[in-house]
Amino acid sequence: MTSEYLLRSLLMLILALFSANASNWLFLAKLSSVGSISEEETCERLKGLVQKQVQICKRNVEVMDAVRRGAQLAIDECQYQFRNRRWNCSTVDTLPIFGKVVAQGTREAAFVYAISSASVALAVTRACSSGELEKCGCDRNVHGISPEGFQWSGCSDNIAYGVAFSQSFVDVRERGKGSSSSRALMNLHNNEAGRKAILNNMRVECKCHGVSGSCEVKTCWKAMPPFRKVGNIIKEKFDGATEVEQRKIGTTKVLVPKNSQFKPHTEEDLVYLDPSPDFCDQDPRSGVLGTTGRYCNKTSKAIDGCELMCCGRGFHTEEVEVVDRCSCKFHWCCYVKCKQCHKMVEMHTCR
Repeated sequence: MTSEYLLRSLLMLILALFSANASNWLFLAKLSSVGSISEEETCERLKGLVQKQVQICKRNVEVMDAVRRGAQLAIDECQYQFRNRRWNCSTVDTLPIFGKVVAQGTREAAFVYAISSASVALAVTRACSSGELEKCGCDRNVHGISPEGFQWSGCSDNIAYGVAFSQSFVDVRERGKGSSSSRALMNLHNNEAGRKAILNNMRVECKCHGVSGSCEVKTCWKAMPPFRKVGNIIKEKFDGATEVEQRKIGTTKVLVPKNSQFKPHTEEDLVYLDPSPDFCDQDPRSGVLGTTGRYCNKTSKAIDGCELMCCGRGFHTEEVEVVDRCSCKFHWCCYVKCKQCHKMVEMHTCR
C-alpha cells in the first residue's frame, strides 16, 4: 500500500467526516423538553451546531424550539421506518447522533439527511400555523375562489417559510467550504428531496357551512401531509435510491448515475455514493452495532425474519410472560374496566 494511496484515503475520510458533521444539529433532540431555547446566549451552548447555525439561531431564537421538535421528529420517524431492518436508526449520546454510519455516503445517510430536512420544514411550518412565531403565520397568498368553486379561507400552512428556514439552517454547513465535494452535493440533493416529499404532497382540507350540515358554502385551505406519510415516501425513495458519482459538465460539478444504463434521478429521488455494509457484525470503526441480541420474527421470510436479521448465525428462543389487558367492559358512565391476562409467548433473539 503506497503512501500516496494512504494520503488519498485519509483525505477522503476527512472530507466524509467534514460533511457528516452537517447532521450534528440533530443532537438538539437530546435537550430536555422542559427547557426552552429562549435567549441568544443559549445558542452558543447548543451542542452540535456549527458557527453559521449558531448565528442563525441568534437571529431566530424563537424558531429553535420548533427545530428541536423537528430533530426529535426525524429520529422517531427514522426509528419507525427502520424498526425491522438490520440498521434500525439507533442513536448514541455522542456526535453524530446516529453514530459513524452517517459519516459514510450510503443510502442510510441519504435517508437521515432527507428525513431531517423534511422534519425541520414541517416543524417550523406547524409553529407558523399555530401562531407560535411572530415572524410568520398562515399563508395568506391562498385566497379567493378556486376553479372548483370553493372559497379559499382558513389557515393554509405556510410551507414556503418552513422550507426556506430548512434550506437556510440545515443546508448551511454544506454550502460553505467543501460544497463542491461529492458528499456535499449528495447531502444537498437529499436535503432537497426530503423537502420535496412535503411540497409535492400538500393536500386540500375543507369545511362545509350551511343549514343542517349542508355544504352550500365550502371553505378550504392547504395543509401539509401527516409526517408518517412523508416518512413512507422517503422510505420508498430509500429503497429505490440511485448510486451516483461526481462528474464535471462544463464548469459545473454534478452527480450522475454510476451505471450509465440507469435513468437519471429526479429532484425527489435519493442518491448515494457508497454501498452500505451488511450491518450483520459489530464494527466499531464504521459505527455498525451488528444484530446480535435483536428480536426477530421466526415465521417471516422478510428482512425482519430470523434468517435474514441474524445473518445466518441462528437465534435463541425463550418463553417470556407478557401481560395484556383483556375482558374489557364498558361501564355507564363513562369508563372501561379491563382485567389483566398473563400469557407465555416465544421470543427470538439473534445469536
